[in-house]
Amino acid sequence: MTAVTVTTDRTKFLRLALAADAAVTGVNGLAYLAAAGPLSDLLGPGAGLLRGIGAFLLVYAVAVGVLAGRPAVNAAGTRAVIAVNLAWTLASLVAAVVDSGEFTVLGLVWTVAQALVVAVFAELQIMGLRRAR
Repeated sequence: MTAVTVTTDRTKFLRLALAADAAVTGVNGLAYLAAAGPLSDLLGPGAGLLRGIGAFLLVYAVAVGVLAGRPAVNAAGTRAVIAVNLAWTLASLVAAVVDSGEFTVLGLVWTVAQALVVAVFAELQIMGLRRAR
């Protein structure tokens, strides 16, 4: 008879939520950088702004990815990611309301949709942090 060893990694869910956030954010950042002109035409905000957002998103994605891959998940770092995600969500929704004339219809839909996705990442990270305790 063979014994089976089962290990429980209480941070697996949190790591997955952070890694998914990093991946989606990185792809979004790359798209903003690589296709700022066409995306500006589709969404409304200027290409320069999209490039700046893209650069920020890439740096942020790398930081979140590093956090997800560390041997021990840093709770303070995770709380910082959650705070940035919630701030991003709020800022996106405010921009959609206050600067709605700057956006195309597709741009407004995109801005609200990505704000909701970021809010879901924040919620998943909150859940993961609670499970990790």
